[in-house]
Amino acid sequence: MIDCQTRFESWAMIEPFEIAREVITDQPVLLVQLHDGQGHMGQAEAAGVDYDGETLQSMAAQIASVQARLHDQVQGEELMQWLPAGGARNALDCALWDLRAKQTGRPAWRQAGLEGLAPVTTVFTIGLGDEATTRRKLREARHYPLIKLKVDAQRHLEIVRMVRQEHPGARVVVDANQSWTRDLLLALLPELLALGVELVEQPLARGEDAQLEGLQSPIALAADESCTDRSSLQALVGRYQYITIKLDKCGGLTEALAMAKAATQLGFKLMVGNMCGTSLAMAPAFLLAQWCAYVDLDGPLLQQLDRATPLQYHHGVIQPPSPALWG
Repeated sequence: MIDCQTRFESWAMIEPFEIAREVITDQPVLLVQLHDGQGHMGQAEAAGVDYDGETLQSMAAQIASVQARLHDQVQGEELMQWLPAGGARNALDCALWDLRAKQTGRPAWRQAGLEGLAPVTTVFTIGLGDEATTRRKLREARHYPLIKLKVDAQRHLEIVRMVRQEHPGARVVVDANQSWTRDLLLALLPELLALGVELVEQPLARGEDAQLEGLQSPIALAADESCTDRSSLQALVGRYQYITIKLDKCGGLTEALAMAKAATQLGFKLMVGNMCGTSLAMAPAFLLAQWCAYVDLDGPLLQQLDRATPLQYHHGVIQPPSPALWG
């Protein structure tokens, strides 16, 4: 049998991080470690999906409910039968990927069908804030080529204009986190296009996606909160051009890889995102990033501390994870 241990952790943000629905000062995560009888250990972490009510306690309880079933040959596909999509299954699944890599000496990327891992460029996210703070953050981020702006129903165009003043060469993505209406989206699109915005992430509330049916947006739209696992994909066709895959939402790397394949077959382009967390949360998502047009794995850059063997970031470019970290 595989022994499973869980631990609650909290990682402080460098400064408060505001999005349309909340302000984050620290990021709680659930650490999962799997041990086999030969001394191998695999680990992973999950932040969970807070807007769906997930907490560290609820995720730990889900894991405890299946802990006795973790036999030595368990596979990710079995976890998908035992647990729903979400943070608990993500942590278990990614820890299992790490454990198998440690047991076999075969890297997770090779198990995932990749021929190797190439560096990727992540967005750097600027949270909501007052003008002085936003301008300061943009100046500090001038060495990041791709900026993601958190916006809401009141603060949007003026923030993009600030980018053009403080970091004129930046590529720009905006994320409304479900805070816009269809009318507001239509009103903003011409100016957003003129300002060079490349992608608008989750403009409308989850559940209101039908309002985007047939919309000829001059800027690509990405489904985030509306996109969970493979079961959510069909309803997004004809409404979004990109989907944002997050391991905490879909329930692990096993589902994420299958989801990426299914989404591509449906004509979607891919973005990989994160729910904040340390390099341990970003490492399995780095494998998925190899297939993505947009990469949003900047969580550790927003935190004060990181794991002992962290991912290496330089001007937004992330190097592949060390096996000592994961996989």
